[in-house]
Amino acid sequence: MTRIAVAAALAALVACADDPTGGDPGDPDGGGGQPDAPGGGDGDGGPGPAPSGLVFGPYKDTSIHMNWNTNVISTQVSGPMMPLAGELAANGGKTVTLSFATGECGNESWGGIPGAAMATANVAGLTAAGVDYLLATGGAAGSFTCGSDAGFMTFIDRWMSPHLVGIDFDIEAGQSQAVIADLMRRAGAAHARYPNLRMSLTLATLANNDGATTAHSLGAAAPSSFNVYGDWTMAAVKAELGWDGTEADWPSYLTVNLMTMDYGAPGSGVCVVRGGSCDMGQSALQAAYNLHDHWRVPWANIELTPMIGGNDVQGETFTLADADTVAAFAIERGLAGVHYWSYDRDVDCPPGAASPICNSMGGAGAHGFLQRFRGAGMP
Repeated sequence: MTRIAVAAALAALVACADDPTGGDPGDPDGGGGQPDAPGGGDGDGGPGPAPSGLVFGPYKDTSIHMNWNTNVISTQVSGPMMPLAGELAANGGKTVTLSFATGECGNESWGGIPGAAMATANVAGLTAAGVDYLLATGGAAGSFTCGSDAGFMTFIDRWMSPHLVGIDFDIEAGQSQAVIADLMRRAGAAHARYPNLRMSLTLATLANNDGATTAHSLGAAAPSSFNVYGDWTMAAVKAELGWDGTEADWPSYLTVNLMTMDYGAPGSGVCVVRGGSCDMGQSALQAAYNLHDHWRVPWANIELTPMIGGNDVQGETFTLADADTVAAFAIERGLAGVHYWSYDRDVDCPPGAASPICNSMGGAGAHGFLQRFRGAGMP
């Protein structure tokens, strides 16, 4: 995931583009531009049930606390270094997104560990612990390319088990339009072979809005909140997967996962502002509204990934209360998933520069965000 700022200058890129009609006229959220009450739960003081297809779980930067002797993915959230699979399961976690595979598919590596060696060292442990997993490719510090279906199937087959949930294309490291088009072709081919796997497109986003202090639908006026890579990716979904731009025609196996973090200097052009700062919970919701209303991606194919605690942009802090807000919205709208960056950050340290191994916030406790999301109804 990112740990890089989405610069405020990207606001210049988010003028309404491909679809000037905005949301689906048949959807009360899409056409009228009336504010919706974000979040909410089931009205009885507790969270409602999560949608049956919702996937919840952290991203795990596999290079952090890696056991370089055995190639077993490990963590220190509980204190001493231990294998991730058992530690996550022991603390109530059910799903994890492993990041990041980079390089050319079939010859990919994970922070320098060859793909085959990484899978061999970890599939059995994840399966034994009952942990479902997704494979994240690309990321802010590397690129994943895939020029052939055969190479992509090799990549997938290394990890194949009943606990493999899907493949995540994290598109943010300067991929060309041709590379992005290749990734969409591979997604289509993988779906034909493995129809139960989900494919996700993880994209940087802004949360530009009309200046309100709470998230709401902007209807036909909703902008694209993506940078150029996001816009190219959505164009590739149309060109390579045959999407006609309508909500009804969106590929059912494909989700868009919004990186709701690192917006930049607070202002309505980048985030929902409250008290002079980006409100990270409301901004996550606004990004989802904009994706649904402008691009017509169904709610059931939208995922959200905040960066817990202090973000790379100083002054942006995703709090435990923000976790409640995002969870309630995900349940209310029937989203496809909620994740967070990242598992190793889910332990306390004081506010300051964003750390890869603690939350740069304090006051949450070890596994504080995992438990807060689960307490708010995430599966």
